[in-house]
Amino acid sequence: MALGLKEKLTNILIDKKLVKEAGLQKALHLQKEKGGSLSDILITLGLVSKNDLMMAISEHLGIPPINLSRFKIDPEVLKLIPKKIVKHYKIMPISKMGGVLTLAIADPLNIFAIDDIKALTGFKISPIVTTEKDINDAISQYYDENVYSAIDKIVADMKTVDGGIRLVEDQGLENAEELAKIAQEAPVVKITNMLLAEGVNARSSDILIEPLESEVRIRYRVDGILQEGKRPPKILHSSIVSRLKIMSGLDIAEHRLPQDGRFKIRLGGREVDFRISVLPSSMGEKVALRILDKAQAMLDIKKLGLDQKSLDEIHKAADRPHGMILICGPTGCGKTTTLYSILQLVNSKEDNIITVEDPIEYLIEGINQVTARPEMGLTFASALRSILRQDPDTIMIGEIRDFETVDIAIKAALTGHLVLSTLHTTTATGSIIRLVNMGVEPFLITSSVIIVGAQRLVRKICLKCKEAYELDKDLADKINLSTTSNKVTLYRGKGCHSCLGTGYKGRVALIEVLTLTPKIKELILSGAQEHTIREVARREGMKTLRESGIQNALNGITTLDEVVRVTIGDQDMDTV
Repeated sequence: MALGLKEKLTNILIDKKLVKEAGLQKALHLQKEKGGSLSDILITLGLVSKNDLMMAISEHLGIPPINLSRFKIDPEVLKLIPKKIVKHYKIMPISKMGGVLTLAIADPLNIFAIDDIKALTGFKISPIVTTEKDINDAISQYYDENVYSAIDKIVADMKTVDGGIRLVEDQGLENAEELAKIAQEAPVVKITNMLLAEGVNARSSDILIEPLESEVRIRYRVDGILQEGKRPPKILHSSIVSRLKIMSGLDIAEHRLPQDGRFKIRLGGREVDFRISVLPSSMGEKVALRILDKAQAMLDIKKLGLDQKSLDEIHKAADRPHGMILICGPTGCGKTTTLYSILQLVNSKEDNIITVEDPIEYLIEGINQVTARPEMGLTFASALRSILRQDPDTIMIGEIRDFETVDIAIKAALTGHLVLSTLHTTTATGSIIRLVNMGVEPFLITSSVIIVGAQRLVRKICLKCKEAYELDKDLADKINLSTTSNKVTLYRGKGCHSCLGTGYKGRVALIEVLTLTPKIKELILSGAQEHTIREVARREGMKTLRESGIQNALNGITTLDEVVRVTIGDQDMDTV
C-alpha cells in the first residue's frame, strides 16, 4: 500500500511539473535512508511549496481544498476526535452528515490516519485537503478555546482594572508583521495588561513570570516580600512572553539566550517604566519585570525615613567639594535610591553631574546618565575614564565591582571630584575591609572616603490596622531595650483589606553611617580588624542598623520582628 501511495504522489508531481526528476530522485533516496513522509521531505528540501503540493494533490485526487479560517465548526463535531489525535495526525473534523464525517487533512495520502479515525469514530471518512498551517491555527482556535474562557475568568477575578494601558513608545520594532499579529490577539493583550496593572496598583517592585509544568506562576514583590497572583494556563506562557518582548523591542525569535530591555506604559494618567529580563529555563522562558514607578519612588533624602543624625552626616558629606561616599548593602536594599536622593541634593545649575549605571533606573533632569555596556567594552572603568575628561563636579558609579573601577574612582575623589557609589557588603565597617581586600592601599581609603553607609529596608506597619501591645521586661532586656518600667509598648498590624492581610504597607530605610574620623583613620592605617573599627565607631556615636531599627519599632513605624528579620546575622557583634 505504501508503494502505491508513493507512486501516486510521484506521478502527481511529475504530471504537474512541480518537481524535476533529479530533485524527486534525491528526495526518494533521502526517504529510503532516513524514512519519513515523502511530501515532508520535498517541502524541507525546498523542492515544492506546501500550497502547491496541496492544490496538486487536491486536483489529481479529486479531493476539494478548504480554507479553514473561513469555516465555522460545530462544537459537537469537535468532540468526536480527541485533541491528542487531532495534533498527531494533523487533521480537523469539519462536519457530520448521517454516517459520514468530513475530515480536513494536511496529507490526504496518509491512509493510516484515515483508517484510524474511521475505526475511532465508526463513521465513513470524507477527506478534504488543507494546509498544515490551517490545521494548527484551527487546533489553537477550537481545541484551545477553553483557554480564552480561562483568561476571562482570571481577568474577572482580578480586583484591578488595566486603566487603559498604552505603550508609550515602541523601541526598535522591526518585525511589524509579528507585532500586528500579536496586537490582534485581544485576550493575550488583555491579560498582559492586567498583569502589569495589578503589579503597579499593588505597589510591587518586581513581577516574576515563571513557567511551571502545566501553568504559569505570577508573583509580585510587594514591600520586599513575594506574593502569588493568578496562575494563567501554560499554553498562554509563550504568547505573554512574546507580547512583553515586542513591547520592549526584544527578539521574539530568540528563545535560547538571555535578553534584557525596557519599555514604558501610561497607566492612570502617569507613565511607568519597566525593566525586563528574559532568562531561558528548563520549563520555558522566565521573565522578571522591575517596575520603576516615579510616583512610588522617593528621591528625596528627607523622605527615606533616615534618622536625623544619619541625615546630618550625609548632608555634611554631600556638601564636601570632593571625596567618596559609599552606600553598601545586599541587592534590593535601596542603595541606588539613596544615591539618587543624594544626587538630587547636590543637583544644581552650577554643577556638572555625570553617572554611569547598569542599567539606568530613573532618568533625572539635569543629570547626564550613561548606561554601561560590558558586552561592547563600555565597562564602569572605561566609562569612568571618559567621564573624567568631561570636567565633572560629581560622579555616580552604579556599582564598584573590581579593583580597576575602585582605583579610578578613588583617584577621581582625590583630584577634586565628589564620587558616589555602591558596594556589596553587609556592614559599613565591612566595606573598609572589602576595599582593602580588593587591593586598595589603606592610606588611599583614609584620604578619599568621607562616609560609608550600610542600608536595609524594613516594612512599615499599616496605619489602618495598627495596634499597640506590651513587651515583657525580660524579653526587652535580651534585645538591649532600656526601660525603667516592667513593660515596653510596641506596635504591630492586625492585617486588613488595605494591606492585604499582611499588617504592613510601605517601607522605610534603616542606615548605619560610618564617618571616617581621625580615630577611625588611624585604625584603618594600622590594619585593625573589622570588629575593632566597629567598636570604636559605636563609641564615637555610630548608630547601628539594629539600633536604628529598634528606635523605629519604639516609635511605632515598624515591628520588632521586621527589625530582627533584616538585621539578623549582621548585628551579632552589637554588644559593646
